Amino acid sequence: MPEIPASTALIVVDVQKDFCPGGALAVPEGHAVVPVINALARRFATVVLTQDWHPADHRSFASQHAGRAPFETVEMPYGPQVLWPDHCVMATPGAALHPDLDIPHAAMIQRKGMHREVDSYSALLEADRRTRTGLDGWLSARGVRAVVVCGLATDFCVAWTALDARRFGFEASVVEEASRAIDTGGSLARAWAEMAAAGVRRIARAEEV
Repeated sequence: MPEIPASTALIVVDVQKDFCPGGALAVPEGHAVVPVINALARRFATVVLTQDWHPADHRSFASQHAGRAPFETVEMPYGPQVLWPDHCVMATPGAALHPDLDIPHAAMIQRKGMHREVDSYSALLEADRRTRTGLDGWLSARGVRAVVVCGLATDFCVAWTALDARRFGFEASVVEEASRAIDTGGSLARAWAEMAAAGVRRIARAEEV
C-alpha cells in the first residue's frame, strides 16, 4: 500500500533507453536509477512518468545546425540552447522507457519536446517559459500539493521540472539517489544551487522521502 499522502505525487523524469548506457545521449550510470525508482514508486498513489519525445528534425539537435557539434550552445529565440546529439526521436527504440522500469500503477505519461522549434526540459513548462504542458493543472485537479522528482538528468530535465513545480506553487523535492546527471560545464552544481534558492528540498536517499 502507498505510504505517501495522496497529496504528494512522484514525477519520474525521462528514464528512457537513449539516456541509459548504450543510448544516444547516455547519462553516466543512468540505468542505476531504475531499481531505486521502482521501489520508491510503490510508496506513491500518484505517479507520473515523462518521456522526451522529439521530431527527427528538432532544433535542439546539433545535426540541425551546420558546423555545430553536440554540447555547444547557440542562441534560440527563447534564449541559450545546448545542442544535443539526436535522441528520443518519436516512436524510435531509443525513446522507449527503460525496459526494467516497473511502475504499473503510473497514472499518466507526459510527453515533452514535441514542438520542433522549442526544447522542453521541464515536465510542466517548455523552454520558451510560456507554453504549459498542462501537467500542473492535471496535478492540481487531483489535489496534489507537493511533488517528488527523480530520474534523468538531474541537471536538466529533473531540475527544470522541480523548479517549475515551485513556480506553479507546489512543494518540490528531488531524490538524489534516484537521479543521475550529465554534468557538462558545471551544470550539476548550478542546478543544485538554483533548486536550493527556489526552495526545492534535496533528499539524499529514497528512504528519506
